[in-house]
Amino acid sequence: MTAAARRIAEVLGVDPAVAGAWVRGSGLVFDDVSATSVKAHADLGPEHRTPWGVVHGGLYATVAESAASVGASAAVLERGQFAVGVDNLTDFLRPMTEGRIDVVAVAVQQGRSDQLWQVTIDRTDGKTIARSRVRLRNVDLPDRR
Repeated sequence: MTAAARRIAEVLGVDPAVAGAWVRGSGLVFDDVSATSVKAHADLGPEHRTPWGVVHGGLYATVAESAASVGASAAVLERGQFAVGVDNLTDFLRPMTEGRIDVVAVAVQQGRSDQLWQVTIDRTDGKTIARSRVRLRNVDLPDRR
């Protein structure tokens, strides 16, 4: 387990290894997690492409919401809550066929019931591939008895 994965497990009390196949398939790796920002990356290849050879836009929406959800959940965990996405607006700015993406999610507003996060997805040359605005709802953690 990477140091960032251990940090997620520590902060959220969730083992990232149990993430669903959808998130695992995105290849998202968390590098740094806090209650106000998240840094992550993914190495994209043929398994992430559309039939036309470009990375599927749903991949960008997935990594954006995943990064925002982890950070937003870290912000409310001490209150016995986690955060779930209720709105995800992802703008696809330029196509990409393969390579590394860097994901940075930053809290814009963190309220008692809702949060707003801004997510930027860049190529390694610094060009932005996609940008997302993710609104999340803070909800009570399920009873795990």
